[in-house]
Amino acid sequence: MREFLELNPPEKFWEEIKSFLKTKIIKTEKINLDNALSRVLADDIYSPIDLPPFSRSTVDGYAVKAADTAGASASMPSYFKLIGSIKMGEKTELKLKSGEAAAIPTGGMLPEEADAVLMIEDTEKINQNTIESFKSLAVGENLVQKAEDIAADELLFKKGHKLMARDIGALAGLGVTEFEGFKRAEVSVISTGDELISAEADARAGQIRDINSYSISAYLSKMGAETKKVGIIEDDFESLKTALKNELDKDLVLISGGSSVGIKDMTIDLLNSLGKPGVLLHGLAIKPGKPTILAVIDGTIVIGLPGHPASAWTVNSVLVAEIVRVLNGEKEAAEIGIPNNKYLIKAELTRGFVSDKGREEYIPVKVQRDNDKLLADPLLGKSSLITNLAYGDAVLKVPRTQEGKEKGEIVELMLIE
Repeated sequence: MREFLELNPPEKFWEEIKSFLKTKIIKTEKINLDNALSRVLADDIYSPIDLPPFSRSTVDGYAVKAADTAGASASMPSYFKLIGSIKMGEKTELKLKSGEAAAIPTGGMLPEEADAVLMIEDTEKINQNTIESFKSLAVGENLVQKAEDIAADELLFKKGHKLMARDIGALAGLGVTEFEGFKRAEVSVISTGDELISAEADARAGQIRDINSYSISAYLSKMGAETKKVGIIEDDFESLKTALKNELDKDLVLISGGSSVGIKDMTIDLLNSLGKPGVLLHGLAIKPGKPTILAVIDGTIVIGLPGHPASAWTVNSVLVAEIVRVLNGEKEAAEIGIPNNKYLIKAELTRGFVSDKGREEYIPVKVQRDNDKLLADPLLGKSSLITNLAYGDAVLKVPRTQEGKEKGEIVELMLIE
């Protein structure tokens, strides 16, 4: 059996995959607003209108000229002549003169010449045509000006922006119901191992339920990928070859298991037999995740993940997730490999530990609050243990140049999604 496994630094992994991704064309499609959550924009979106399209009140009360309220107090109120009422959802033709007011509901259109709104709580109605107020207002008080939210032709979202629920509300308010977006990355997940059974099956002695198909698929689906669980394939060359060949129309295929010493030669030979350029590297200087395989087969990325659940999850979250972001159109290939600091927090370690120098290590931690500071308790365990990830709140990255961490050290943590 030949020894192909090398401890390649993560930078080598990024170099290999980046050169491929730079040439890959990410397809686009029309997306409607009802299916827009977590989709990535393929074009800039500009506002087609002013929002709000008219100046409107933010309170129930009376539209007035702010200058007419100057100096108003309990001992010296301002008096206004009522010239009418503004109906909700209708354009008003009212125009205020000095000393005049118009009744207005929350959201109502401000009449011409009005520049402030008196809250109804700050007024008293003297008779059908007159109100008094004890409040002095500034120009713009208790109203939203036309285009104060966004003006027509103003850039709302840039190409590459991933839409969240609040973004969808903004698009709805502007009447933007269809736009160009990147297609979701299509990802297939294959589990290999003669000892594996499906999650719903009864396990006999020597058997273990498939974990990785579920955890990996769920993680990538949350990111916006279209994931497919192919199922469990036995450790047999032809069976795995057939299963993999059937998935090469996808953007990315993940093989969980089959990358460790026992059957790695078979997996490498299989990948090299299916297309060019084949296997680009085998083995990474990260822990857990050492036996990772990276291959490209005629335009499809194939990654062999370790079989141990924590190892597979680590490689998936640290490496695969970044590739999926590029395939989804969320980031440029040139940015791949740059640490994602979006979900970083800082905490104090409750205890020290030793790690392997020369390997980038990822340690799950439990985060707790102690008065005004956050504490991180390392969950040290073997890479076959998935419960450390289930119980952990975040992951601590130990660089290859370090041999561990000290108790009391302030560290950066990546929240577990």
